[in-house]
Amino acid sequence: MNQAGLAAAGTPRQPSKRRVPVSQPGMADPHQLFDDTSSAQSQGYGAQRVPGGLGYPAAATSPQGAFLADPVSNMAMAYGSSLAAQGKELVDKNIDRFIPVTKLKYYFAVDTMYVGKKLGLLVFPYLHQDWEVQYQQDTPVAPRFDVNAPDLYIPAMAFITYVLVAGLALGTQDRFSPDLLGLQASSALAWLTLEVLAILLSLYLVTVNTDLSTIDLVAFLGYKYVGMIGGVLMGLLFGKIGYYLVLGWCCVSIFVFMIRTLRLKILAEAAAEGIPVRGARNQLRMYLTMAVAAAQPLLMYWLTFHLVR
Repeated sequence: MNQAGLAAAGTPRQPSKRRVPVSQPGMADPHQLFDDTSSAQSQGYGAQRVPGGLGYPAAATSPQGAFLADPVSNMAMAYGSSLAAQGKELVDKNIDRFIPVTKLKYYFAVDTMYVGKKLGLLVFPYLHQDWEVQYQQDTPVAPRFDVNAPDLYIPAMAFITYVLVAGLALGTQDRFSPDLLGLQASSALAWLTLEVLAILLSLYLVTVNTDLSTIDLVAFLGYKYVGMIGGVLMGLLFGKIGYYLVLGWCCVSIFVFMIRTLRLKILAEAAAEGIPVRGARNQLRMYLTMAVAAAQPLLMYWLTFHLVR
C-alpha cells in the first residue's frame, strides 16, 4: 500500500491529452470568443468599401456609366455627332438641286378664301377681267394674295379626290379592284407627265423665252381634275346626261381659262421682245397655246368616260 503510494508519488504526472476540434472551412475559430461578422457581411452582400467612406458600401457602377466614362467612347460619340451635323448641313445645301423645297412652299401658300375664288374662276372664268399676276419687287406674290397665281394645293387635292371618286364609281358598278384603281391613278399621272414633257419640248423648239416653269405647268395642267370630278359625280347621280352636261361645261371653262392664262405667259414675252403680232414665230406660239388648251378637254373625257355607265 505504501509502496504503491510512493511509486505513485515518485512518478511524474503526464499531462492529459485533450482533443482540439479541427476547424472546417467556413467555420469560426473555436478559441475565438466572438464571431467576426464584418467579413460575412462583405461576402454576403458583395459590397465594396470606399476608402474613407466610414464603412458604407459604394453604389454599383452600371455598364452604361462605365461606357460613358470611357474617354475613347466619348471621343467616338463626339466624332459621330460632328459627322451627323455636317451631313445635315450638306443635305440642306444640296436638297434644292433635286427638290426645290423653297419654291414648293410658295405654291402651297394658300388659304380658304383663295381656294374658293380659284374654284369659282375655274368653273366660270368668263367674267374675270384682270389675268395679270401681281409682283412685288420682281417676285410674284403668294397665291393667297392673288387669285391669278398658280398653286399646287388645288391640283394635288383634286388629283387625290379624282382617284377616290373613280374608286367610288367603279364600286357602284361592281368593278372595283385595287389593281384597277392603281391603274387609274398611274394612267392619270402618266398623261400629266407626257403633257409636261411635250410642252417643254415645244417651248424649246419654238424658242420661247418665258418665265413659265415646270412647276407652273404642273399647276395649270392639274386644274383639269376639278372638272373631271364634277363630271363623274354628276354621272353617278344623274347618269350619262348629267355627266355630259357638267363635263362639257367644265371643258369649255378650262379651255377659256388656259387660253387667257397661257397667252400672258407665252405671247406677252413675244410682245416684250418686239416680235410682230402676225410674225411666223408669234403664230407658232399662238398655235402652241391653243394646242395646250385644246388638249385639256380631250384628256378630261378620255380619263372619265369609262367611269360612267
